[in-house]
Amino acid sequence: MGWLAVGDGYEVALVEGRVAARATSGRAAGRQLKSLPKVLKDHPEVERLRRFAEWLDRHAAACVAQVDTWMVSALPVPTELVVRVWPDEAWQSALRDLVVVGDDPDEVGFLRGVTDSGELRVVDLDGETVRLSPRTVTLPHPVLLTDLDDLREFAAELGIVQRVEQIHRATWRRPADLDGKATQVSEFAGGSFPTRSALVARATSLGYRVSGARATCRVRDGAHTVEAAVWIGEPWDYQASTGPLSWHGPDGRTLRLADVGPVAWSEGMRMAAALYAGREIEEETGA
Repeated sequence: MGWLAVGDGYEVALVEGRVAARATSGRAAGRQLKSLPKVLKDHPEVERLRRFAEWLDRHAAACVAQVDTWMVSALPVPTELVVRVWPDEAWQSALRDLVVVGDDPDEVGFLRGVTDSGELRVVDLDGETVRLSPRTVTLPHPVLLTDLDDLREFAAELGIVQRVEQIHRATWRRPADLDGKATQVSEFAGGSFPTRSALVARATSLGYRVSGARATCRVRDGAHTVEAAVWIGEPWDYQASTGPLSWHGPDGRTLRLADVGPVAWSEGMRMAAALYAGREIEEETGA
């Protein structure tokens, strides 16, 4: 966005998400000012830019949230859609450097750009830039990536930083020696909080939904939507602590642990661990 003339002797523009001003006359002509002059703070053009900056922030957050949903759910995304939204800086920031998989499971690499002809430019694990043009691509959840360690190592070499947490997302794999009839995990139970409202605040700040006595997250795992739930106490409880973690199917039925898919398992454990990490820790007193 270019500079817009406002009043006598000033221009304004959005610079790094904030309204900035520069003088058009005098010794400071052409130089960006350190702060917005008082005479401009209530100017209609400045207010319009502020509202536009707020919209851009909301748009960027919405793009990240949508891409995160695609990734967590491992939903196929039309390649044409990726190509169409790529020119938008907010979409590009959310999508750039995510691991994508084409029609062939071996077509794995970091998304670096798109071509004018509608192909995706991807850097594979051999360091080669290849072009993919499948009908759809997936942005796999990291627990589904067999080459996750190699991808993390290669990303470090390239200096890749993902806007949407994917390859460095904390993951958990379901143990092979589970009790066939068990329906709960208590690994992160017992984390005490001074008040239930503090535990609720932590859950919501992490992006989780609180419904009744549980903090929940919904995950599309394969063909079904599964809800992971951590007990956090009844609404009328004052003090609270994290309880067991369980998973529920589309009909609300509690699932056996053996029936929970890899993505739902990992995301449920991630939620439980994140809530538990905010617990009160008693300091040990020395002898």
